[in-house]
Amino acid sequence: MKNSTIYIMPRYAESDQMGIIHHSNYLIYMEQARLDWLNTLGFSYQRMEESGVLLPVYQIDIKYKNPIRFGDEIKVVTTLKNVPTTRVIFEYEITKNDGSICAEAELTLVFTDAKTFRPRKPIPEFLEKCKTLF
Repeated sequence: MKNSTIYIMPRYAESDQMGIIHHSNYLIYMEQARLDWLNTLGFSYQRMEESGVLLPVYQIDIKYKNPIRFGDEIKVVTTLKNVPTTRVIFEYEITKNDGSICAEAELTLVFTDAKTFRPRKPIPEFLEKCKTLF
């Protein structure tokens, strides 16, 4: 399960007057997809936080290719790029039902100690599950 897929119907409130989904919502869709990926793997942000780990965003690169319009159902595919170290990198592809690519992105999170806010290694159970994907 290197990747997972979710489907989203953007809400009217996420669109502008022209019916185009505002670009900032793409980050929300990617977060929703990442949470699904983690849950499918058997982890959650809540479990990470209970283990003393935070996962702040370090870097994101988004290429917007085609607009999402209100009424378009979208598919968000989340893929783990490689085995995590102190960082975990996800790749995303957001498409419409007709197959057209709306956006592609790469997002990097840093495993961070919740008390010291210093980078740290992922919790061992998470790392072991990720290793089995490669």
